[in-house]
Formats: sequence, C-alpha cells, structure tokens
Amino acid sequence: MAVALVTLALVGSPSGSWAQSAPEAAPAAAAGTNAAPQSKTQATITEAKKVLASISARSNAQGVDDMQLAELKAQADDLVTRLSEHLGGLKQRLDQINARVKELGEPPQEGQPPEAAVVTEERNRLAAERGELTAFSSELGQISNGAKELSAKITEQRRRLFSDALLKHTDLSWGMLADAGSTFWHEVETFRETMASWLSFAWKFKKLQLLSAVFLSIGAALFFLAGGYRMLGKMVKRDPAIDNPPYITRLSFAFWSLVLQTFSLTAFMLSTFFFMDSFGVLRPDIRPLVGTFLGFIWVVVFVARLSYLVLGPEHPHWRLIRVSNRGAKVLFWLILAMALINGLDFALTEVSEVLNSPVVLSIAKSLIASVLIGVILLAMSFLKPVLAEDKDPDAPGRSWPRGFPLALRALGIALLLAALSGYVGLARFFSTQIVLTGALVATGYIGILSGKAVGKQGAFASTSVGKYVAARFKSNEIMLDQIGLVAGLSIYAFSVILVVPVILLTWGFQTQDIKAAAIRLLTQISIGNINISLIGILVGVLLFMAGYLVTRFAQRWIDRNVMARSQVDAGVRNSVKTGIGYLGMGLAVVIGVSAAGIDLSSLALVASALSVGIGFGLQNIVSNFVSGLILLVERPFKVGDHIITGTTEGIVKRISVRATEIETFRKQSIIVPNSDLINAAVGNWTHRNRMQRSEIPVGVAYGTDPRRVIELLLELAGAVPQILRNPEPHVEFLRFGASSLDFELRFHVADISDGMNIRNALRAEILRRFEDEGIEIPYAKQDINVHGTLYTMRAPASEKEKQYDPKDVHDREAGDASAS
Repeated sequence: MAVALVTLALVGSPSGSWAQSAPEAAPAAAAGTNAAPQSKTQATITEAKKVLASISARSNAQGVDDMQLAELKAQADDLVTRLSEHLGGLKQRLDQINARVKELGEPPQEGQPPEAAVVTEERNRLAAERGELTAFSSELGQISNGAKELSAKITEQRRRLFSDALLKHTDLSWGMLADAGSTFWHEVETFRETMASWLSFAWKFKKLQLLSAVFLSIGAALFFLAGGYRMLGKMVKRDPAIDNPPYITRLSFAFWSLVLQTFSLTAFMLSTFFFMDSFGVLRPDIRPLVGTFLGFIWVVVFVARLSYLVLGPEHPHWRLIRVSNRGAKVLFWLILAMALINGLDFALTEVSEVLNSPVVLSIAKSLIASVLIGVILLAMSFLKPVLAEDKDPDAPGRSWPRGFPLALRALGIALLLAALSGYVGLARFFSTQIVLTGALVATGYIGILSGKAVGKQGAFASTSVGKYVAARFKSNEIMLDQIGLVAGLSIYAFSVILVVPVILLTWGFQTQDIKAAAIRLLTQISIGNINISLIGILVGVLLFMAGYLVTRFAQRWIDRNVMARSQVDAGVRNSVKTGIGYLGMGLAVVIGVSAAGIDLSSLALVASALSVGIGFGLQNIVSNFVSGLILLVERPFKVGDHIITGTTEGIVKRISVRATEIETFRKQSIIVPNSDLINAAVGNWTHRNRMQRSEIPVGVAYGTDPRRVIELLLELAGAVPQILRNPEPHVEFLRFGASSLDFELRFHVADISDGMNIRNALRAEILRRFEDEGIEIPYAKQDINVHGTLYTMRAPASEKEKQYDPKDVHDREAGDASAS
C-alpha cells in the first residue's frame, strides 16, 4: 500500500514534491541566496528510485497482462518526463552559477593584491553549490536513463506477450474436440443457473435500481438520437421523392446516419453498464458477462447497419457500390453471418473465462469460428454480385473485378490453414480483423469520400446545409465554396479521429498507448534537435488571429472616432492608420511566434545573416525580398489583376518574394523584379473592382441633327444589358471636325474583360442604325489646288532643217486615216 501511495503521489499527482522542486529552484537561485533546493532534490532522487523500483518489480511479477504493462510503461514515461523537467531546472541554476563565477573572475595569484573577503566567500559558496548540483544532475540522469531502459524493456515484454499469444500452437485431435463438446453443455447449464440467480436477485432486491438504470440508458440514447436527427436533419433521412439521388447525397446519408446511430447505440450501452454498476445491480461475477454481451450487440449492430447502408439490399437507388439486387442481399447476409460468428466467439470465450471452464473449450470455439469465417470468405469469392452492363439491378450480376476473388480465396485458405494446423490464436486474430477492421476502414473510407464530395468545387452549395447558409447569411458562390472546402477537411479529420483509435484498439493497443501517442503528437514532435508542439502552434495561430482582429478594430476606431473628429488631413489619417497596422501586425507576429514555441533567437540569426549579406552585395536580392513582402501584405495588385508598368501590360499570374510574373495578351511571360514594381508607377485596371469605362468615337456628316445622334447613341447603349445604368451612359459632342461632327459615346461595364465584345457589338449596331436613319458617316475630304505656268522651249532652227507647217501635218494625218 505504501508503494502504491508513493507511486500515486509521484506519478499521478502534479503537486508531488519533486514535481515542484524544479520550478522552485529558479527563484532561489535568482535571488542569489544559499537556499538552493538541495534537500528537495535529494528527496526527489529518493522517491524517484522508489517509483522506479516499484515499476520494475510489478513488470516482472507473474501473470502480468498487457493492460497492466501498458499502464506501467505510461508511468515509466511520465517518470522520465518529470525527471527531465527537474534536470532542466538544475541546469538553469548551474548556468546561473557559472555566469556569476565568470563575473567574479579568477582568484588572485601569488604576488597580486588580495580580493575582498566577501568575494572569496561567495566564490567558495558557489563552487560548493555547483559541485552538489553536478552530483545531483548526474544521479538524476542515471535514474532517468534507467526509467528509459525500463520503458523499452516493458515495450519488448508486451511485444513478446503479443507474439506468444498469436503464435501459440495447439495440438488438435478428435479427443480434444470431444472433451470440448462434453464440457460445453456443462458450461451452458452453469451459465443458465448463474444468470437466473442474478436476475432473480436483481428483480427481488434491486428492482428500482434496475428499472432506473434501464430508463436512464434509454433516455441517454434518445437524447443522442433526437439531437442528432435535429442537428443533421435531411442528411440522415431518405427522401422517397428522389428516384436517383446524387452520389454525394447517398454518401452523406450513409456516413452521418451510421455515425448518429452508432453514437446513440454506444451511449445506450455505456450508460446501461454505468448505471447498473453504479446502482449496485451488477455482481462481480456478472459484470464482465454483461459487458461482453453489450459489446457483442454493439459489434453485430454496427456491422449490420454499415453493410445495409453500403449495399442497400432494399433500396437500390441509395446503394453505394455497383452490385445487383441479388448480390446485395447475399453479401449482406454473409457479412452479417461473419459478424455474428466473430462476436459469439469473443462472447463465449469471455463466458468460459468467467465460469472457469477448461481452456480446451475456448480453443474449440475459436477453431470453429475461424473455420466458418474462412468458409464464408471462400463462398464470397465465387459470387457474381457486380451490376450488369445494362445497369439493370434485377438482372444477373457479373463476377468480381479481376484479382478480388483471388484475394478472398487467399484470406479464406489462410484462415483455414492457420486454424486447422493448430495456430488458433493467429486465425482468431485475423478473422477479427477481417470483420472489425474491415468495417471500420469502410466507415472511414465512406467518411473520406463524403468529405471529398462536399469539398468539391460547387458541391457544397447544392447541399441542404449550403442552401441554408446561402439563404441565412446571403453568402455568394466563392464563400460557399470556401465553406465547403473547410467542411470537407473537417469531415476528413472527423473520420480519422473516429476510426483510427478504434482500429488501434482492435489490433492490441491499449488506451494508455493511444493517449500517450496523442499527447506526444500534440505536444512534442521531435525533428532532430527541434521540438514542435501542435497545440503550441494552434495557440500561436489563434493569438495571431486575435491580434490581427484587434489591430483592424483599433485602426477603424481611431480613424473614425479620433482622426475624423479632429478633421485631420486625409494623408495624415492614412499614414497613422498604416503605422498602427504595421505595429499591430508586428506585435501579433511576435506574440504568435513566441506562443508557438519558436525561438526568436533563430530569427535574430537570420536577420544578422541578411545584414551581413547586404554588405557582400545582396542589396538587390534583399530589396526584391522586402519589396515582395510589401506587395504580399499591402496587395496593391493581386493575381489576376490587369496592370500596366512601364512598357509592360498584362495579367498578374504569380507574386513571389523575389519577382512577379506578368503574362501579356500575346501570351508572353515577363518576370519583373519586385523592387521595380515598388519604386515605379503601376497602373491597375482591377484594383478596387473590375468596372471600366469604354468610349466609342463616332463622326457624322455636317447637316445632321446632333440631338438625334445623341438620342440614337443613348438608345443603342441602353439596349445592351451588360452596360451599367449607374453611372449611366453619356454622349459627348466633342468638336466640329474638318469633315464631320465628332461625338463620343461613353459607358461603364461591370467587367473589364467584357469591354471589347460589347464595343464591337455596339459599333456594328451603330452602323446599321445610322444606315436605317440615313445618317452619313463621312470620309475625310481634302481639296488639292495646283497653281503653275506652262513654258514652251524651242531650239534654234538650222539652215538645213525642213520647216513644217502645222496645217500640213494635220492634212497628212487625215489622209493616212482615210487610207486605212
């Protein structure tokens, strides 16, 4: 009893003496006094040795089972953790002592002036304390190593027990089976008498308690059932009006109705056992029998309900797998038979242990159960349950997909060989995993498929929950899609958390193992010398989000209630608002990083490395890096925006911390350094919204009525539904041109990408309407006047040159024409 009390005080209670000694050491050391926790440390060492010896003795005791070993391993691991914390406190005190000794300096050598007596006294006291703490640290380290070795030894001991139970060989013979048969009827009679005596006792002396336990259990089950139906609504109800429901609807119905009914059944079973045990209805010999009976009912109902939802023997349109009607019914009954056989095996084995029946009877039961399950697997491999090619569920089915029958036959033959060769424990273990693990994996897989279907783009909006959210909160498609993504991930996590621990329990892990693994996963993930805490990271993220929200609130409040009332200039208001945002975000980042357990000294090292790099020519890289951070935080433009910078115009495709990728309208990718975008003017067509003003210039001939032109242009713009009415279209009479009256139709469109198509269609409609109205769109006219003088140049005639008379030339040409 003393050992148990010491174990409880040191391991189970956080207020144990040696659990507090480490934190108490620091204040004493910081005060510089001589009240170091040597006495408490010595007590810690003494008590830790007792706990370690107790764990070692209990682990080596005869008849210790796996559950007890799991508990002892948890105690050994907890001892290691607490000793490590205490060693950390001692190390902190030793660092303080070393720092103080370094400040005092070395004692004076021969020939040097003597130091003050108080300095010598303090140095000697610190040296003595350092020696004691070093000795304590060494001894605590040895105890911690011993606890680690003991934990590893217990783990190996549990592995050996598990393998011995699985690989234990039994010599089977007809005589053994005959003995088991004769013993079975004696066990049945004993069981009947035991249950009859208990029921008689409970009804006579515990009637009120028994009825109260039953009614309270039914109430707990109804509470879960009614609350679940109210919360999940249509997701757990079949709509008879839907002839062919979508796959997402079938998945959601199967998963959530299974989860709801399983939780309700679990609540009923646990509350029944708890209330009956608390009210004193259960006798010590009846308690394990009732627990086994309730567990048997749970397994059979769970497997039966899962098979019914997946196969849908009575509801072909709600079926999750493509099998025929006959195949669905046969598979359902075969799976239910395997669950019944496996559940009866465990229930009857527990009965044999409680009634102290011979071991041969338990072996015979497990042998028969394993053989029957193996035969059922072989029978399933020869079925033809797959839906026919014409999708008619009433038509004869087809064979299993290639490879699946071979897997079923291999499992069935392996079970038969293991059972008939004497390895009954191994056969029983694998038959249990085929039934239970298969059902749990199927449940988790349905949940993952349901989460995948819900998280698919646009799928959440079509669900009943999505329609309710859209109607209640006026959510748009993008918000609904994001909610659907989060819902899908949540269903993933829920499926894993629901299924994985139960699978681990079926594979031989104890509750202490799962609890310890979960604590390590959430609080300490070791990667080399780095320890990561998921809980710390989550707390850091939450604190950062809280700091971000507080910063935004402070910005709006100061801007609206302080700056606006003081009539401060808009530029000053914006500067103050931006400064508050940077300050708040910086504080939120520091608080979040610190809460997440990240050492800020590592960030200081990075900053120092960057500063050194700047001196070696990394100015441009750092400039682009900082500019990228500014772009990502301030978001002057984002991916998908239409921007213009320098000679580059296009769509932003990617923003990284070094450069930004812009795709031109000729599909050319241009990589622009971020510093160029920060230091230069950037035009963003879609910064605040995608609205754009478009213009169509039109010229008409002189003499046309300008008012009529304006009316026609406004009429044509008003007939286009994509043109916004606010701001309304407008026609500007620009000028009296050289050959036309110049007008310009101006209008706004909601999306800049629609502007070109709208302008093209509107130009064509303007041309057609002007032709119908007789309005001329003139060509540009230019008058060219040529002014000049015709000069005749003639050379002087020589004496021999024959003189021609123009009249003679004319007569000769006329004669030639008449002759021809």
